[in-house]
Amino acid sequence: MAQAMKLISLQEIQGVLPSLDLIPAIEDAFVRYSAGEAVVPPVGELLLEKGEVHIKYGCLREDPYYVIKIASGFYGNPKIGLPSGNGLMLLFGQETGELVSVLVDEGHLTDTRTAVAGAVAAKHLGPERVEHIGIVGTGTQARLQLEYLKQVTACTDVLVWGRGEFQLARYRREMEPHGFTIRLTRDAAELLRTCDLVVTTTPATSPLLHAADLRPGTHITAVGSDTPHKQELDSAILRRADMVVADSIAQCLLRGEIHQAIDAGVIAEEDVVELGDVIAGRVTGRMSQEQITVADLTGVAVQDIAIAAAVHNALGK
Repeated sequence: MAQAMKLISLQEIQGVLPSLDLIPAIEDAFVRYSAGEAVVPPVGELLLEKGEVHIKYGCLREDPYYVIKIASGFYGNPKIGLPSGNGLMLLFGQETGELVSVLVDEGHLTDTRTAVAGAVAAKHLGPERVEHIGIVGTGTQARLQLEYLKQVTACTDVLVWGRGEFQLARYRREMEPHGFTIRLTRDAAELLRTCDLVVTTTPATSPLLHAADLRPGTHITAVGSDTPHKQELDSAILRRADMVVADSIAQCLLRGEIHQAIDAGVIAEEDVVELGDVIAGRVTGRMSQEQITVADLTGVAVQDIAIAAAVHNALGK
């Protein structure tokens, strides 16, 4: 007998997410991906004059579902009062191909699973004692990354870089009620000079952080560079790093900071390890407080699979 397809609204999604323990779910997805238990085709991409659309899809073998996700970024939208991100996720049954759920998340699940992945990277690669967090950017992802970092570090001292005073002031107003002490800067170099855990969240196409400012012991999670033309980190940062970690090596060879560094000839594919292997202990992660580590998170479909299934199951659909 066919299942009834369920339409899950953004409001339902936002209501249930706080009750879900997403970090273990995303960790498990990364581990299974790196163990070869996932089917993840190459990313579909539509680059438009005013925005970009990503199509990610795949499944975990032995799971009940497969997922097709559409997510867009139109970065001029805030100027006209609209969010920059949008999209939805489609959940199908692996046994029959039936459409089980349409999750009309308007990009919120993509934003959330990206932030959870940032927390996972910090948990496994960040220094044991984090004294100062640096956030590059002031948008939705910059806020969510900090919210989910609360689950893996007790540090609440935060330095934020942004392009404008208005955006910075708004970020501080929104995040200080969550228990953070927010300091603001228009000098991105200050983050690497003072922070030991840095997260970059912008759609920049030229480096914002440079190796000359990098200190021993720093961990950087780069989440903004998810296309072949984006870049937030000077490639020399990856060359200096003791450990360069990809969410997906195959994907990072084609897009993101690792792609840029390999293209520049400063690192090679064999210098890169996968996050799932670090989580599983198949590869040794950070070994000292002084090591420099970089995680390049370009967004893998297994994250979408994990969060879509978690929401679907929690709502009893």
